[in-house]
Amino acid sequence: MSFSLAYLFPGDVLVNLTGITPQNDIQRSALIQQYRLDQPYIVQFAFYLQQLVTGNWGYSFISGLPLRNEVAIALPATIELSAYAMLIAVIVGVPLGCYAGLRSYSTADYAINTGSILSYSFPVFWLALVFILVFSLELGVAPLSGRVSLLFDVPHRTGFVLLDILLADGINRKLAFTDALHHLLLPTLSIALISTAAMIRLTRRSVIDVLNRPYITAARSRGLSKWQIFFRHILRNALLPILPLMAMQITTLITNAMIVETLFSWPGIGNWLIQAIYQRDYPALRIGMLAVSSVVITLTITIDLINRLIDPSREKFERATV
Repeated sequence: MSFSLAYLFPGDVLVNLTGITPQNDIQRSALIQQYRLDQPYIVQFAFYLQQLVTGNWGYSFISGLPLRNEVAIALPATIELSAYAMLIAVIVGVPLGCYAGLRSYSTADYAINTGSILSYSFPVFWLALVFILVFSLELGVAPLSGRVSLLFDVPHRTGFVLLDILLADGINRKLAFTDALHHLLLPTLSIALISTAAMIRLTRRSVIDVLNRPYITAARSRGLSKWQIFFRHILRNALLPILPLMAMQITTLITNAMIVETLFSWPGIGNWLIQAIYQRDYPALRIGMLAVSSVVITLTITIDLINRLIDPSREKFERATV
């Protein structure tokens, strides 16, 4: 699909593919031969894959910089934002979901379930705008945009701002770290509220399903306490189905992160792609979409493999159902 976009975008295929505008016919002929555009499509595609593997992703129309370098700067910012939001969702959502499942159909369960439904129903862009209006413009307790204050010159090393601050020299790390956390607060919460709501509902449903299993009744008949039953039987078995469901949330999580980036001027891949759309930077759009889709597919497959390792019975169950 990424290769086809070079032909589907308006303009010259050579320019869309390389990001280089030939200055004369000699340079154009050399580029055509270099990128195999004078050969069949299958040969062009094979060479395109070779260039992707070797890191030659072309150049940006606007900046003139290699797209590999620009993606290496923008993509970690998106992954960082998504990772912190998912961490909050797990830390908050799993305990609340377990509590709601254990207290199913009680007042506490109805309250938690109602709150999760409301949180999940809010559009992420609307939620982010409300946070900006209340906490940034009205109360002034959180920064409006960016990853860190301009007062701190944090060199780019890993692409993750908190790690880069810890590895930086010549700056006040404590103040810079605190400032970066303040910048992370609103965009992370905007994404985490929706992800936490989904995690609560998934965990609650899984706990209720485990509570109705025969081995829970057998554990109670043996005289085990509620805490022993919970930690030995309920928690372990309830968390196993959640991992593959988390893989399904990755696409939503990264999509929400890309939307929030544009509102908070967070220098991630989503904000970078929006700027590329405005400026009609076709090589950047092509590589940016490829980078995002590759991250989503890689994370989804990784989580599925981890789930198969910790839950070998899942594969047997799937084969039996087939």
